[in-house]
Amino acid sequence: MSRNFLDLETSPYLLQHKDNPVHWRPWGEAALAAARAERKPILLSIGYAACHWCHVMAHESFEDEEVAEVMNRHFVSIKVDREERPDIDTIYMTALHLLGEQGGWPLTMFLTPDGEPFWGGTYFPKKPSYGRPGFIAILEEIARLFRDEPEKIEQNRAALARSLAEQSSAAYPGEPSPHVLEVAAEKFLSLMDPVHGGIRGAPKFPQTPLLTFLWRSHIRSGRADMGGAVTRALDHICEGGIYDHLGGGFARYSVDERWLVPHFEKMLYDNAGLLRLLALVWADTRKPLYARRAAETVEWLLREMTVEGGGFAASLDADSEGEEGRFYVWSEAEIDAVLGADAPLFKRAYDVSASGNWEGKTILNRLARADAPFSEAEEKALLPLRERLFAARAARIRPGFDDKVLADWNGLMIAALAEAGLVFERPDWVEAAARAFAFVKTHMVADGRLHHSWREGKLRHRAMADDLANMADAALALAEATADAGYIGDAEAFIAELDAHYRDEANGGYFFTADDAHDLIVRTRTAADNPTPAANGALPGVLTRLALLTGRDEYLRRADEVIRAFAGELARNIFPLGSYLSSLETRFWPLQIVLIGSKEATGDLARAVFGLSLPTRILSIVEDGAALPPGHPASGKRAIDGRPTAYVCRGETCSLPLTDPQALAAELSRARAP
Repeated sequence: MSRNFLDLETSPYLLQHKDNPVHWRPWGEAALAAARAERKPILLSIGYAACHWCHVMAHESFEDEEVAEVMNRHFVSIKVDREERPDIDTIYMTALHLLGEQGGWPLTMFLTPDGEPFWGGTYFPKKPSYGRPGFIAILEEIARLFRDEPEKIEQNRAALARSLAEQSSAAYPGEPSPHVLEVAAEKFLSLMDPVHGGIRGAPKFPQTPLLTFLWRSHIRSGRADMGGAVTRALDHICEGGIYDHLGGGFARYSVDERWLVPHFEKMLYDNAGLLRLLALVWADTRKPLYARRAAETVEWLLREMTVEGGGFAASLDADSEGEEGRFYVWSEAEIDAVLGADAPLFKRAYDVSASGNWEGKTILNRLARADAPFSEAEEKALLPLRERLFAARAARIRPGFDDKVLADWNGLMIAALAEAGLVFERPDWVEAAARAFAFVKTHMVADGRLHHSWREGKLRHRAMADDLANMADAALALAEATADAGYIGDAEAFIAELDAHYRDEANGGYFFTADDAHDLIVRTRTAADNPTPAANGALPGVLTRLALLTGRDEYLRRADEVIRAFAGELARNIFPLGSYLSSLETRFWPLQIVLIGSKEATGDLARAVFGLSLPTRILSIVEDGAALPPGHPASGKRAIDGRPTAYVCRGETCSLPLTDPQALAAELSRARAP
């Protein structure tokens, strides 16, 4: 007898649905075999634990006996956590886009018993609304078509299967020139909101790969308008409602153009991208706001998002007590009750009023002062008030916590934490990054292969390309932060696994899934960033750094192969290629810096390096007389008079030896603009 099969799963999202009357199955050969045996179409529902509209559809439909009866009668229903199985999500989200629909979650797709899509959408209400049919009517009609008009199903299936196969095998190679970086930067700049920052319009996502590339373009060119576009976005993001002003951390995106009203879920990857960008930009601007937000975000990460052993958890939910944002918003009366005579000061600063700024409640924000920073005296006066409200908020029912550990998202946060630890001189952050890296290596590698997801001692699903690319990047960030060359060996091991199982021998670049992945109708391949950077976008930069740190030219050849494999995409849609463009800059103009002496002795020189925004830097710290990698432009150079010494190299040319940190900073400022 059919039943709900999710009770043995590890994903918090799947476990949210284990008591539904729907006979859910997890994705796998057993589910596909059941569909074939019963000759039923598959209803595939994809979401994630922190997704508000996923919860809405669950409450309206999947917890409803009437809807469940129709689903169980006509379909084999499969539930997928998009964070645990991004390989499945990317295939069927692509299919939805091919149908001409805008993507989003929950993703609701209808498949043949062999897993091939023929129709779908996102959120469907149970009852008809806004001229759209209700979910039950849709289910009945899909079942009727499958039974009575299979030729229509076959027509859609064949067209989608053909398009998916073409997308997977499509190649748009080319040979990009450095000029494309200037063209791309101008294009991105034209998209920016001159008032609120970020991309014009709503909703607003942080788009950190795009902002990072714009900042790199500012550093490279000296263009103040490009730098200003990035700082404007960061100022408004850091002061907007998208930021949690009491507990730290950023929500996933803002539904409005002002960064005021977020979807309240907090995702590890967004906070990793913003932390890394804040560190990069602060190194030049020294804006206190960026240092404060970076520190508060790391405090949140270590307080609320770290699992036993040091790995980082995936997300916090948007909802609590069945309401979106309930944990985070306030009424004026609540503020008054907690702060008493101090309430007026806080209310002026954080936009608190009797009517509220969102559905009668207040989302705390400081957007009125986004372009006029608070003074240190004001910040000092507001800090104890925030602490009192934070303590009061702790008594509320907390949002759901998705504590699974994902290798790709951990790679992003480890790299961000290591870099921020260097820039802000926080060795404890570097240590936290190292603990998380050790967690992944210890708990998420089995039979010599990295895996994607871990929770409560259970390891699931072999790695995707993003897992390996991001962990290789994290290893290089830790090698720089700790001067421990062992991390370079770790990066090489991750790249070796990529080459062995993911490389596209025909077209170049890397497939998203391994050559021994199961139950997938197609292997996808892209350089386009999605919510997170694409492996093929990040890898040319990672491979370039690895080549110059090891002297192994094969890594440069592989970087060039990936670059050429996707260069034609630059003429098709440049918008999602921020990571690829940043990698391209690193490949064209790497800035190699050598510090000769021990890690301790070169500390002052290292502070000069990390005190500047140097996005293409490749730092080596070597003992005097130790050999640099073969072909390194500083090979054979020595310390001066036994003192810690620096060399700054562009191409095959290196600076004169530098022993004074100020002289090194001046040389770096000159050299960073090729």
